Amino acid sequence: MYVTLFNEFAPATIVSVPSRQQNGAAGSPSRKSQGAGAHLFREGDAAASIYEIVSGVFRLTRVLGNGRRQVIAFGFPGDTIGFPKGACHHTDCEAITAAEVIVHRRNALDTVDGDHETHQRLLNAALREISAMQDHFMMLARKSAKEKMASFLVTLAERNGTPIGGYTSCSLPMSRADIADFLGLTVETVSRTLTRLRKENMIALENPQTVLIRDMRALISASQVSE
Repeated sequence: MYVTLFNEFAPATIVSVPSRQQNGAAGSPSRKSQGAGAHLFREGDAAASIYEIVSGVFRLTRVLGNGRRQVIAFGFPGDTIGFPKGACHHTDCEAITAAEVIVHRRNALDTVDGDHETHQRLLNAALREISAMQDHFMMLARKSAKEKMASFLVTLAERNGTPIGGYTSCSLPMSRADIADFLGLTVETVSRTLTRLRKENMIALENPQTVLIRDMRALISASQVSE
């Protein structure tokens, strides 16, 4: 998940593996369960597989040259993760909740044979990732703390929000430190900005892991770059 919505290409969709493929026959996708806190892959690992998320949330990170961590993205159901840089993964990928993925072996995708629908879905996922990453870089460079946080919450609502009357309830499975490292802010600024949005009556904080969006229109407006 990035902080801008995926509008350019086909939207992410949750997929399933037919029962005849779940035994992991050669060349066919298989399912893999992942416990919270476990790494699906690490930076530098050989990228033998690509993963479609069925359930749970993943955090993709890199450690910068100065030792600081950068959260690159959060993976939600319907997202595809594990696109490599050459032959290796270029990020760490850790489950932050219990999760399940569909595993696609890269060597089975490198030929023109196989499931055309799967090839097209993964191609669309790669195009979404490139487009969203470009938007994310622009956000880091141009948006204020309030604009960044509002953008993050709007996108979170799009991905995992639950309508409650005229409001939208969103789970925050990631920590405040995760959000800070994703948005290029400090933990203190994240907490201060959430408090500001709450005082402006755009959101309510039901608990540390749940935010209630009370005024989506105002939140979308707050997410736009001020001229």
